[in-house]
Amino acid sequence: MIQNIGIPGLILILVIALIVFGPSKLPEIGRSFGLTLREFKRSAKDLIKDESDADTSASKENIK
Repeated sequence: MIQNIGIPGLILILVIALIVFGPSKLPEIGRSFGLTLREFKRSAKDLIKDESDADTSASKENIK
């Protein structure tokens, strides 16, 4: 979905955000979005790691 936006679409989104939120709020919104995205990625990695660990321990139990 995001891959189909392109440069003109991104510029339009930024202009609309600038009009709606104003120039003083944009850095704060960007920072919050970045922190949220980072936390989401970290959680996704942890879930994948936990699932992988569970699969490994289950396969070890099957060998015994």
